[in-house]
Amino acid sequence: MTRFGSLIALVIATACWWSAAAVQDQYPARTVKIVVPAAPGSTTDTLARVVADRLSRKWGRPAIVENIPGGAMNIGAANVARSAPDGYTLMIAPPSPLSFNHLIYRDPGYEPGKFVPITVLAKIPNVLAVRQDLPAATLKDLIAYGKANPGKLTYASQGVGSTAHLSAAQLEVEAGITMVHVPYRGAQPALTDIVAGHVDMFFDTLATSVPLYRENKLRIVGVADQKRADTIPEVPTISEAGVPGFKSITWFGFVAPPATSAVLVEKINQDVIEILRSAEVGDALRRISLEPGATSPPETARFFAEETALWAKVIAQAGIQPQ
Repeated sequence: MTRFGSLIALVIATACWWSAAAVQDQYPARTVKIVVPAAPGSTTDTLARVVADRLSRKWGRPAIVENIPGGAMNIGAANVARSAPDGYTLMIAPPSPLSFNHLIYRDPGYEPGKFVPITVLAKIPNVLAVRQDLPAATLKDLIAYGKANPGKLTYASQGVGSTAHLSAAQLEVEAGITMVHVPYRGAQPALTDIVAGHVDMFFDTLATSVPLYRENKLRIVGVADQKRADTIPEVPTISEAGVPGFKSITWFGFVAPPATSAVLVEKINQDVIEILRSAEVGDALRRISLEPGATSPPETARFFAEETALWAKVIAQAGIQPQ
């Protein structure tokens, strides 16, 4: 009976292997939908469209981007979490729905840790952009102004729990200042009000702030990475400028719904990495200040876990309570 049981187990395992191999060989047989849980025009959306276009060419099947904004990205993420784990609905998103929204919202509608990681597509440093006429030319000036005027400085974000919100909260804790949070529905309206002088500062990505900085429509007082940005080498890091160890980067993860098979995820990962490592895509990403990622699924899972731990610490220190 023991030998018979072992034989049955071997047959089942072989059948599963052939089934998984067949899925990998046949995928995709129809259109693949890539959900972006943000509005069109964002850096996430731009990146997703680059990836979708190249995947369409490689697969010979359409890969389309569907924007499902709202709810601090929870609506789109929950939609993907409920999708079939067959590889035909995927998601490209920045950090919040993949690493810490469950720490900000009591019921976001999904569990970030259950998404199946495919790869980190790209990374980009955040910068601290301030309105052009703010009476603070440097980060040290800004901190001094904040200490002298508690609760007077305002900062924009894409909403509660966004990277911009948590980065500003981190600055408050580490610099010992108190500011007022002004949430917006996206990066573009926040930047519009920075340029118009209606809000004082915004932790934004290099991609969207640098062009406005070049046009003297806003100032950048620090780069939130451990090294200066090649595109604006004259701007110091926030660590150099007075808040040692400060780090805030935006990254873009590519994930599949919970329970998607490892075989299918590996195939998608290999195809995406091939695309990311092409000269054409590498140049396209660098033009918008993105550093290509191309991590394996296990590396991606570890990175997500590290980012979750980082922001969990910030959330605890800032005393941000779940909504």
